[in-house]
Amino acid sequence: MELFRIKRDIPFMSYGRLTTAISLVTFILAVFFLATRGLNFSVEFTGGTVLEVQYQQAAELDKIRDKVDTLKLGEATVQNLGSSRDVMIRLPNKPGTSSAQLSDKVMGVLKADDAGVQLRKVDFVGPSVGAELVSSGLTAVILVCAGIMLYLALRFEWRFAVAAIIANMHDVVIILGCFAFFRWEFSLTVLAGILAVLGYSVNESVVVFDRIRENFRKPGTRNLPVASIIDNAITSTMSRTIITHFSTEMMVVSMLVFGGPALHGFAMALTIGIMFGIYSSVLVASPIALWLGVTREHMIKPVKQKEEAVV
Repeated sequence: MELFRIKRDIPFMSYGRLTTAISLVTFILAVFFLATRGLNFSVEFTGGTVLEVQYQQAAELDKIRDKVDTLKLGEATVQNLGSSRDVMIRLPNKPGTSSAQLSDKVMGVLKADDAGVQLRKVDFVGPSVGAELVSSGLTAVILVCAGIMLYLALRFEWRFAVAAIIANMHDVVIILGCFAFFRWEFSLTVLAGILAVLGYSVNESVVVFDRIRENFRKPGTRNLPVASIIDNAITSTMSRTIITHFSTEMMVVSMLVFGGPALHGFAMALTIGIMFGIYSSVLVASPIALWLGVTREHMIKPVKQKEEAVV
């Protein structure tokens, strides 16, 4: 399906130095913010107290959140758990205050507003659990990146694999840099969003690389420059790119606007990842593959002539 067709190829590769320079500056800034400001880890990573409460009717999360904030216990997370009547409240560690004391304070303000609220469970998340989650999260990202490189190397060529993984890691670091700069809470849902962005970005790279390989195999492109072949591949996929990303972005923005605080981090990670994913897949991965020296011979295996049996 095509909304429009661009008849003349856009010379993307002629802007390769500029686009990669912009990406490099953005990448360096993201690393700088990560190093100087760090990530604002949520309770899952740092440890804290988790309360599960139940109301007799549908709970008003915004109202509960405002009540908990009046206690000045730190940045609290309030979200539904299973049903509209069940609510989970996450609180960070408070020096000198036990989990029992924190739960008593929270239940005091909640019962003052609604006497029918019941405390179902109180859990304490220790720092060791948070450290284990950080380790597991890093392992998941590394395994995903390794799987992407292996897949692209087997399906295309190692130059494309290197280009795609550089572009994908560029997206991940920029997402982390944005969360560090704005001090947004980094939770497990944000980590899930980053893993989703990795898969989403590589999908766009595969589409472009597939079209590049097809162009290399066309008889009429034998004498064309590699840059022109890549420009034609990117231009011919522009309509598909716009339709796909616009549709996805509409869904993500709706989550960002209407999903509330529980989905805010996840939707924000996807929003940043999709925007930079388009940019990196087209204007970072392809120029890197070109600079690594990809040629028509790398994409087409030479035909071996069968030796005739001597009678």
